[in-house]
Amino acid sequence: MPWNEAALPARASSSSATLVPEQVTAHGTYESEVRQYECRGACVIAAAGEYDMGSIAALSEALHTAAKQYPKVILQASDITFADSTFLNLLLLTHQTGTLRLVAPSAQVRRLLEVTGVDSILDIRQTIEDATAS
Repeated sequence: MPWNEAALPARASSSSATLVPEQVTAHGTYESEVRQYECRGACVIAAAGEYDMGSIAALSEALHTAAKQYPKVILQASDITFADSTFLNLLLLTHQTGTLRLVAPSAQVRRLLEVTGVDSILDIRQTIEDATAS
């Protein structure tokens, strides 16, 4: 098997145009989950699990779609157990598209944001209520 085929995990992608409520689970080597709902006119996306090149598709689609349809997108990140530069890039692209607020990032995500300096760029809040205000 060529090296590039061995390195790429198999994954199943699932997508839907409906935002509220929705749950998308990516299957394969990675465990990740994306749930979405509306709160005070904002789209809240609750992400859980691991996010890297092999598992980012469902979260990417959810954030992209939400940024086009809602004035404010809130990413609940407390249940993210692993994230790499692919995840970081997705956050920055979403931030450039519209209003993105990150809520209660896990220790691993917070460390990634601090090490890269992105914590000074993104709007990080402690609660969804705080993120939906103003």
